[in-house]
Amino acid sequence: MATQRVSVTADAAALLRQLRRDHGQPLMFHQSGGCCDGSAPMCFTQGTFRTGPADVLLGEIDAGTGESIPVWISRAQFEYWSHTHITIDVTVGRGAGFSIEGPTGYRFVIRSRLFTDEETAGLVPVTTG
Repeated sequence: MATQRVSVTADAAALLRQLRRDHGQPLMFHQSGGCCDGSAPMCFTQGTFRTGPADVLLGEIDAGTGESIPVWISRAQFEYWSHTHITIDVTVGRGAGFSIEGPTGYRFVIRSRLFTDEETAGLVPVTTG
């Protein structure tokens, strides 16, 4: 069985369902590198943020929105996090930047842990944008 690189908490999934209803469009995430807001996962409606060859598709999450939500990461950041399972979570507070959850009073955050040896053996190659 293939190891999943990304998952979502129940609280983050609930916020994603609300955002899907409010915006009426499928969603996506992009995790860039950098400091400050650049280190937070950014949620967009699909097509608002364009991925390219410098981006890696980590996987897709099922938040109960009716479609899978792709999670992209910059290739440079993936080099650092390729050995890490990423969980998208949510916390109280207003993030900055262009992520669409900003006005809700919540912000998405990343929780991470190292893959076990067994999980590492089950990793499949990633797709680039």
